[in-house]
Amino acid sequence: MIPALVLTAGLATRLRPLSFVRAKAALPVAGEPLVRRILRGLRGAGVTDAVLNLHWLPHTLTSRIGDGGDLGMRVRYSWETPVLGSAGGPKRALPILGAPTFLIVNGDTLTDVDLAAVVAAHQASGALVTMAVVPNHEPDKYGGVIVERDGAVTGFVRRGAAQPSYHFIGVQVTETRAWERVPANVPYESVGALYPEIIAARRGAVRAHVCAAAFMDIGTPSDYLETALLLGERDGTGNPPGARSRIHPTARIERSILWDDVEVGEGSLLRECIVTDGAVVPEDTSWIGVSLRRADGDLAPHERRIGDLAIASL
Repeated sequence: MIPALVLTAGLATRLRPLSFVRAKAALPVAGEPLVRRILRGLRGAGVTDAVLNLHWLPHTLTSRIGDGGDLGMRVRYSWETPVLGSAGGPKRALPILGAPTFLIVNGDTLTDVDLAAVVAAHQASGALVTMAVVPNHEPDKYGGVIVERDGAVTGFVRRGAAQPSYHFIGVQVTETRAWERVPANVPYESVGALYPEIIAARRGAVRAHVCAAAFMDIGTPSDYLETALLLGERDGTGNPPGARSRIHPTARIERSILWDDVEVGEGSLLRECIVTDGAVVPEDTSWIGVSLRRADGDLAPHERRIGDLAIASL
């Protein structure tokens, strides 16, 4: 199987304040960091060589993945300073990937797409890029990909557009040649700027693999909570408290996610909450539908400080 680049360098601004504590791909989902779930899925499809691009809070990723040996993979890293964007990032990673064809997988989306089928469709078509897509049933939430009957991608529409479209589910196969026009080591806004140029140069150079795969994204704190709870219920694992967390026997934890080194005091209640690394929930307090993190820096605009905690509604 071809190698994979997993995009994990982004600032995750929509996920704040959670992304003040960890990179998005390091968030725990049903007891396991999101990126480890993604890598395990890749390994199950035969991918043994992966690269993660890094910028924001990189230690929260590297400390949880290492060299990938325990996953049966070789994992390497492409460092970005400054962050280079969804087009500049792949350009920088090309020498590490060292392959003419490779997968690009978003580090914030879980999907059961058949990777072998996407790769086969790409190799049969002669395209420079093949994007895995599903019908866009939520155009008010997601922008879309315009796909012709023959599978050629001819454009993109913004969120809220009335034109029928497909939703890109975060997996694509690409040729190294697709990135020739991207300047090296320079921030390049996004593939939203690059792909229209490729399409304009040759129809069919960007193609869609239309499928019926399921997907879950983690765009906002509420998306994250919903996805983590759903996967915990589906897998039967629940969402166990993170490492070294201490919960008083009288505390009540309901449909909540506790990260590492969390302490929950006597008589406290957490319902549909996210408690991030190292936060201490005071005794005899009740919290519903909020994120709690240590208030050890500036607050986000929608956070408020209560004691030693920064609190935000989900």
